[in-house]
Amino acid sequence: MAVPADLTTLNITGKYLMNKTLSDSTDEILQLQGVGWLTRKAISMGSLTLTIKHYKNDAGVEHIDIDQTLTGGIPGTKEERVLNWEDRIHHDHIFGHVVGKSKRVKVEDIEEEHLKKDWTEDTLAHEIIYTYVESDTPKSGTTWVAIQTWGFEIIDGVKRYTRHVHFTGPKGQVITRRLVYDYLEPIPES
Repeated sequence: MAVPADLTTLNITGKYLMNKTLSDSTDEILQLQGVGWLTRKAISMGSLTLTIKHYKNDAGVEHIDIDQTLTGGIPGTKEERVLNWEDRIHHDHIFGHVVGKSKRVKVEDIEEEHLKKDWTEDTLAHEIIYTYVESDTPKSGTTWVAIQTWGFEIIDGVKRYTRHVHFTGPKGQVITRRLVYDYLEPIPES
């Protein structure tokens, strides 16, 4: 289902399903992040659902909390993004020890071409959600960086939530991918 026309990067709250046909494979990235073969296989075979709650706290700071679930209710990664560009240390059961930060950014301020193309006019008007996550190398024993931009695109005539990924691996490998999500339904506000 298409993302409702009134949904913008100012509020991406909703439930989304990864469109495996339109999304690029992430297996190579996962492998370079140290994710084991069995986990990668489960991820590639399952369907990934994102339940996103986008809100501002009492101080007016934007938060995006995302619960990922694989087919059968298997919990995936929990993302808790605060759009204030401050480092947040996290231990993830799939990606290990990481440090990340997030903010809004104008497309013209992005260097990597892959991260700034094909966005809808409303995404450009409200700025792209920009996330930077790197391995916490002393704790994880590996080194990688994943930069993502989040927003909406029109793909096959349908407005969809997408993430553009620019990944740099332990030996300097650069991989770019696009992840595409179909809108499922709104989620109740709490």
